[in-house]
Amino acid sequence: MFGMLEGIIVSCTIAFLAVIFVTPKLMKFLIGANIIGIDQQKKGKPLIPSSGGLAVAFGLLAGLMLFIAMDVFIFKFDVDFNLLFAASNTILIILLVGVLDDLNVKATSRIAATGTREYRVGLKQWMKPLLTLPAAIPLMVINAGVSQMVIPFIGPVDFGIIYPLILIPIAVVVVSNVNNMLAGLNGLEAGLGFIASLSVGVYALFHGNIEGAIIVLVLASSLLAFLKYNWFPAKILPGDSLTYLIGVSFVTAVIIANVEMFAVVVYMPWIIEALLKLRKRFAASSLGTLQKNGTLKSQYKKYYSLTHVIMGGKGRFTEKQVTSIILLLEIVFCLLAFVLFF
Repeated sequence: MFGMLEGIIVSCTIAFLAVIFVTPKLMKFLIGANIIGIDQQKKGKPLIPSSGGLAVAFGLLAGLMLFIAMDVFIFKFDVDFNLLFAASNTILIILLVGVLDDLNVKATSRIAATGTREYRVGLKQWMKPLLTLPAAIPLMVINAGVSQMVIPFIGPVDFGIIYPLILIPIAVVVVSNVNNMLAGLNGLEAGLGFIASLSVGVYALFHGNIEGAIIVLVLASSLLAFLKYNWFPAKILPGDSLTYLIGVSFVTAVIIANVEMFAVVVYMPWIIEALLKLRKRFAASSLGTLQKNGTLKSQYKKYYSLTHVIMGGKGRFTEKQVTSIILLLEIVFCLLAFVLFF
């Protein structure tokens, strides 16, 4: 077991260093390729490089491949390669969708359906679920996960063939897309992803689910490194490539590690966000309006996002403070998950 823990630590360290090294170079490339976005809640709305998910993906895959290499040549871990390679394929497919959505099809600004001005024209909303659906295929064909789950107040339920053929693709599509809703503030996406991934990784590791644990632990290390460049004031925006990447990595690890009930509690901020956005048929922005004193005020009279609840209608907190409060809320949910299930 010591060798395995050592391998996980080395893999996470390499993932962290890879993101630290790659991100500045990626920023220069993105600016040159005109893959940029508006930092919406800053004075003057500056244009900065977007699609930071590419850097995190580089670190994630570097860490995973190193872990596999150490298993083959050094430690001989009892690890299922089929699960890790299937997970890698699922992650890469979703990453491609996110990158396509980040591309500047037209080098001009536009008003999105949420009322927010954006400096890009990405994928249409109806296209995203369809394009993310094929990402579930690698997990389906290897029958990842266990079809029996313990449902609260009901007990063990065996879903049989319904689990790989229906539940897995639904989970991949829903989580990948819902993860894209709670976003838009510096450090929010990467910070939430770091806390959630670290929690699921630790829980899975203590329960002996190594394949699921290594995915989210390496992801957490990559996100922590990315926060160096994405924390307020951000030098690079995450883009949809990162939100999709976090969502698919999270749900893939949860399926492989069989920790669905634990993950539901950890994922509660995104679930609440989806329910709030549903009230306006997913046409509301999470962003606020920048005030002269640097605080953010909600654009709406009603709450259509967790960010609106915290901002309120009077501009109580700055962007950095709003992000920090939501991250603290996620920590509370993660601790609750450990209390309930550990």
